[in-house]
Amino acid sequence: QVQLVESGGGLVQAGGSLRLSCAASGSIYSIVAMAWYRQAPGKQRELVAAITNGGRTNYADSVKGRFTISRDNAKNTVYLQMNSLKPEDTAVYYCNTPVGIFPWGQGTQVTVSS
Repeated sequence: QVQLVESGGGLVQAGGSLRLSCAASGSIYSIVAMAWYRQAPGKQRELVAAITNGGRTNYADSVKGRFTISRDNAKNTVYLQMNSLKPEDTAVYYCNTPVGIFPWGQGTQVTVSS
């Protein structure tokens, strides 16, 4: 069964940057699209970025131009580079496929102070 482990979160000031990583076990990882989600307190989980196995990307309007999703299939890892962070980016960030077929990991907390 595929397991997802997110890391790289932390506390950063507005305008700062973080790079999140999602390591996945299981050989199926390299043949599926992957995505990053986030869930802020009291809000529903939302998809913020997705990447196909061929490298095509898609972003939520709220992060377009600031976040970059990438993947390294050899390492079974997907990344989320987050620049120009805003307080409203504060959330727990998760990775999964665009339809969430794998068991959810613990996520990684991102806190942006103003």
